[in-house]
Amino acid sequence: MRPSVKRVLIGSVAGSVVLGGVLVLLPADGGGKAKPPALGPAGRAMAAVGTGAPAALPDLAALIGEREAQVRAHPGDEQSWAVLGSAYVARGVRTADFADFPKADRALNTSLRAKPEGNPEALTGLAALANARRDFRSARKWGELAVKQAPKRWTAYPALIDAYSGLGDAKGVGRALESLQELGSGSAVLARSGQVYRDRGWREDANAALTDAAALAVAPAAKAAALNRVAELAWERGEPTVALRHYDAALAADAGHHPSMAGRGRALAALGRSSEALLAYRSALTKHPLPEYALELGELYESLRLVPAAHAQYDALRTLVKQERTRGINKERLLGLFEADHGDADAAVGRLTAEYKRHGSPETADALGWALHRSGESEAGLKLVTKAMDKGPRSALFAFHRGSIERELQYYGAARRHLNEALRINPYFSPLAVPEAERALEALGEPPEGGPAEVYAPEPVRQVSRPAPRLRTPARAQPRTQPRTQPSQRQSAPSATRTAPAR
Repeated sequence: MRPSVKRVLIGSVAGSVVLGGVLVLLPADGGGKAKPPALGPAGRAMAAVGTGAPAALPDLAALIGEREAQVRAHPGDEQSWAVLGSAYVARGVRTADFADFPKADRALNTSLRAKPEGNPEALTGLAALANARRDFRSARKWGELAVKQAPKRWTAYPALIDAYSGLGDAKGVGRALESLQELGSGSAVLARSGQVYRDRGWREDANAALTDAAALAVAPAAKAAALNRVAELAWERGEPTVALRHYDAALAADAGHHPSMAGRGRALAALGRSSEALLAYRSALTKHPLPEYALELGELYESLRLVPAAHAQYDALRTLVKQERTRGINKERLLGLFEADHGDADAAVGRLTAEYKRHGSPETADALGWALHRSGESEAGLKLVTKAMDKGPRSALFAFHRGSIERELQYYGAARRHLNEALRINPYFSPLAVPEAERALEALGEPPEGGPAEVYAPEPVRQVSRPAPRLRTPARAQPRTQPRTQPSQRQSAPSATRTAPAR
């Protein structure tokens, strides 16, 4: 049974959660360590960092300056080192300036050296850092150690949920979410719950949880993050007008929220407002140069037949991925999917095979399956893309990939079904893939009259001189009127005895 969204709405305790986050992370009195600050800028940032919520950049700057001064004066203050490291992680994520990540690594490990045991704050910070770098195995290790040391400390569980999700461990996500909901409440818990519900395909529950998270959020940065997730849900449903409204609301709460800047570009492009979309993407890239944004802008340029501009963005993507790699950030899945579509598909297979061994999430399975198809290994690719659809969120891109591979393999009925599904989920999901899906469906045409040949396995042809081998192929002896789960057979050979496996 789905956990009730109401379960995490345990009273209006946002104030106590903020205070609790401050008290958990603050250094203790005595021994030359600083007293807890009032909830000024540094206190607000510490509250956000302590609960895993986004913090305002000026507040983070104040907290970092304060903690840097503290550790200079008291280099053995393990808790201040942990706070400083976590603040560096938060600022690096907020600004997409990943130069903060090596600083975070040093600060958090300094905290652990000063206090190797009973230091869940440093362990939680290391888990958050590993997640930001997309090193989900390390994030799982640090998160599990943090939970082992302080199982009742709810603030360790969000990072653990992200780690399990990145590894494709749905059961681990479920256990961690249950613990989080039992121990915590308020906006941060609702936001994490909503993301898990989205990944499970529970869109109504996800929307309710994320809407409530935005309503309960006190800090503008936390409100913007929750509103952005609500916008993403609307986008994934194929509702760009609704998505644009929520992206705008997120930017009204926090003008520097770069995911919402790029989201505006996505929604505006879907609405046919191409000039505004290009401006929104360029604004996001100028302030926060992420390879994800370069890829989206490049594909928008390509859809508008501005090929030199598209290639410039693709070159920028490669450069940005290399820069991030030097800071320990893993963007192999993004680069592999890009290469499968726009570069060297064989190289993409090698890159994504290694990534899938590290992080076997549905998203990585889909990317590897698509790369295998693009390199000529469509049968192997179909198995992985099918796995991604079975275990992952409801995704227009997954359905498009599956339908395209099935068309190549001449499973025309299944191809028609999944390409249509992609466009039903989100008819705007990609400026390049949507027209391709529409062209493929037009080429496939309508199902042949009679229907069953496209839905059910054909009956064996009975011959007087050589009866059909019923004992060897019992599935073929079923009457047409019984429901079947197999996709269509190859249209060019409807009387063949080979039956395609269930997809």
